[in-house]
Amino acid sequence: MSAVFANLRQNPWRLLLAINAAVIVGVFVHKIQLPPYVPYIHLLVDYHLGFIKRALIGAIVALFTAKVPVWLVFAIGGAAWLVTAALYARLFQKTFGFTARTLPLFVFIAGSPFFLKNFMHTLGHFDIYGCALAIILLLMPAGSLLFVATAALFSIVLVLIHHIHLLMYVPTIITIVVIRHYLAYGCNRSNVAFGITALAIVSALFFAAQFWGTMPIPEADFVAYLKTRMADPSRTDLLQFAYIWYQPLAKEISDTWGRLPHNSLGVPVFALLIWLHTPLWRFFANLIGALASEAHRRLVLAALIGVSFAYLVMFAMVFDYSRWISNWAVCMFLILHGVKMLPAARETPPIPSEDRTTNVFGLILTLIPRVGIVRPF
Repeated sequence: MSAVFANLRQNPWRLLLAINAAVIVGVFVHKIQLPPYVPYIHLLVDYHLGFIKRALIGAIVALFTAKVPVWLVFAIGGAAWLVTAALYARLFQKTFGFTARTLPLFVFIAGSPFFLKNFMHTLGHFDIYGCALAIILLLMPAGSLLFVATAALFSIVLVLIHHIHLLMYVPTIITIVVIRHYLAYGCNRSNVAFGITALAIVSALFFAAQFWGTMPIPEADFVAYLKTRMADPSRTDLLQFAYIWYQPLAKEISDTWGRLPHNSLGVPVFALLIWLHTPLWRFFANLIGALASEAHRRLVLAALIGVSFAYLVMFAMVFDYSRWISNWAVCMFLILHGVKMLPAARETPPIPSEDRTTNVFGLILTLIPRVGIVRPF
């Protein structure tokens, strides 16, 4: 027995993986007991009243049911979570493979409180769709313009789901396209023109959703319509966020800056969480440093800065800081996989599995169940 415990202390990664699974179950049990205010109302909003932002998921739901029960939030969100988890497992297997040497890396990513655990905590929110579609782009063949077109289609879908995806996951999708298509297969006039055109279309759609996708009727009429789609119209408490379809961008920014002094108290916690991922960031840096091409290294660094800048803009506009920092980390994880697919001059050593500090950091991250939505935890 003492030998078993000694082995666990020295190489605890399988145990940490099991603990992460248990934590995720616990987060799910807790989550389904909470009222899904924002996710539920998004299932009610559709294009019945014209082109409206944040309405794609609700429009799809409307194709299958006229009345939306509350449990559908958890059913759709749970299915999206399971698909995303399965896609990521497949991506990790494709990129690194599941071995004893790669298990610490898998625990640091899949077991990160930024990733699957926080997606479980935000079950029903639409961030996870950006992650899932980005993973698909990391898995599918990238040699033809069909890949670029698929990325553009995914970006359009994400902007229609929620226009903030232009800052949240579209920059990461662009990075994946550049890494997997343009850097791997080269640039020519046709694929560059196609990419620029696709980017222009996605950007135009964002501006259309942001500035012309507002609700065309008074809020009281809008709420009355939403009640007709509810399976239980008496649950009026679930409609308290109807105002977000009427809130102009200037008001969102004003609210964000008004809450900044209070919400910024969570920044040290975010910094601590990022620091606890140090073994992962060190591996990522080594992966970039091992790239065979200096141009590739510079482009990857530029992409990381660009993606991070997009999140900085989000921080200035909307105050769901825990969600933003979590999704930023997820984008870093996904780009890491993309970098691994580029030609390397040398093999990058894995995260050490028997290093005491690494093990402690892995344990702490495993025990943290989530990061949250607005403030930490």
